[in-house]
Amino acid sequence: MTITVLVADDQEIVRTGLCTILDAQPDIEVVAAVGDGEQAVREARRLRPDVCLLDIRMPVLDGVAATRALAGPDVADPMAVVVITTFDLDEHVHDALAAGARGFLLKDAGPALLAQAVHAAADGEALIDPTVTVRLLQHFARPARRKRRRPAQPLSPREEAVLRLVAAGRTNAEITAELHLGLSTVKTHLAAIMAKTGTRNRVEVARWAYESGWEPPADEIGRHQPIG
Repeated sequence: MTITVLVADDQEIVRTGLCTILDAQPDIEVVAAVGDGEQAVREARRLRPDVCLLDIRMPVLDGVAATRALAGPDVADPMAVVVITTFDLDEHVHDALAAGARGFLLKDAGPALLAQAVHAAADGEALIDPTVTVRLLQHFARPARRKRRRPAQPLSPREEAVLRLVAAGRTNAEITAELHLGLSTVKTHLAAIMAKTGTRNRVEVARWAYESGWEPPADEIGRHQPIG
């Protein structure tokens, strides 16, 4: 199955480079390449690509605003968005993920990580550049940001275990191995966690965990690259 991607970056040389890298993958096809956030939103709504790869700093409409328009809390049918930028400032990461992004990459991440992020987003998982993962999770864990929320319905012990492993950055495959569960069972637990916490994807689950005081032990944070 081919993953369709929209690329949005205001610098033509960067946009061309991203398209070249992605088109070189056997199962990825770039279906649109645009230079600003407004075009990105318009073309994404028209083409419905599997993944939208958006730069943070773009004219007319920036990447965070474009992400919010395509994948924000008020979007009935959100798309998979990966944000890519030269700047790894904490507020950029937090704002992008809060707007609904499934991944965050730096532009020097390299072809392998870029392709991995696109595949993760298309599969409903998420990937954050490992150079910012630990700092990001610590940002979410700051006491001032915690709301001490509880889920709408109590989590089962197994759901609690899955929640903490998602927050620690485990993939589905890693969770199945660590908890000795089948992949379908892990997905069922994750769906139940999302329903009970009012979250829509893996990144939101991880954010909810950290902002609500459900974070994993400190030595588990950032041990793996993906969040999901």
